Amino acid sequence: MAVSLFWRAKSGLARKSASSFRATLSSPITAQPSNATPSNIDPGGNAIKRPIDKENDVTSSAEESVLVERDGPVTTVAINRPFARNACDMATVQKLHDVFHAFEADDDARVAVFTSVGETFCAGADLNELSSGDSIGFCWAGEDRGVTRRRLKKRVIAAVEGHAVAAGLALAVWCDMRVVSETAIFGVFCRRFGGPMPNGCTVRLPRIVGESRALDMLLTGRPVDAAEAHRIGLADRVVPAGQARRAAEELAAQLAAFPQLAMLSDRYSAMTQWDYPEEEAIRREIEGSQPAFEQDFQSGAGRFVGGEGRHGAF
Repeated sequence: MAVSLFWRAKSGLARKSASSFRATLSSPITAQPSNATPSNIDPGGNAIKRPIDKENDVTSSAEESVLVERDGPVTTVAINRPFARNACDMATVQKLHDVFHAFEADDDARVAVFTSVGETFCAGADLNELSSGDSIGFCWAGEDRGVTRRRLKKRVIAAVEGHAVAAGLALAVWCDMRVVSETAIFGVFCRRFGGPMPNGCTVRLPRIVGESRALDMLLTGRPVDAAEAHRIGLADRVVPAGQARRAAEELAAQLAAFPQLAMLSDRYSAMTQWDYPEEEAIRREIEGSQPAFEQDFQSGAGRFVGGEGRHGAF
């Protein structure tokens, strides 16, 4: 049975049931007329106003804008602002930072799944807050508060339903892998109204899809659907609508079950080799793999010789 922990960034730990959290993540967004109008985007990428559904608004308390669930070594983190298509205000940015760094510091947590409540992964920064002058956007004016500022030492898998655009795209490419539904749309939609991408996206996107394809996305701001994202390497796996979180959690459980030292050293080498000439990168790869050889690999090889793990059975 899953053990659920919900972090509230400013008020410590609170508990809720795994079933209620899963129901919240899968519940559809119902829009009703209202005078409350957070800025958003329509499927064509145009800025629109989305009314808040008062009846189904699960973020009546600002403390609930980020939800966290623990299931053994797998931690699931969800943006919980479906009334704004999960656009992030500054408070949510800070909560994501705090939650992911708590995950990184937890010795029992091995892999995280990053998702959102409802039908949109993240529509970018909260344009209401941004246009009011109260927010300086996702970059935090040089402060180390945005979660995308650096890679974590642990694996994070994005589970993307619907739009992951502007800062939402930056959050997606910050993750190690992206499991996306057929509804996924990626894009630098902030290009249309003069928004830059100072949140790691201009560095990570070219490394994932190549410079030319990244420039196509960065310069034009055009939408990229799930099929194209998979073809260019932006999406690692495409699943039916509504199944991204489940598939990402299954993948996370698989990764968490492997011996960790070798996996983490290989991951670190793959992510840091860009900074070095090939020969130096290989030298660092060899040095970084020594603890895994000394601590895990010898015993693992012995188990394999003894018949364990053959024919793909781990």
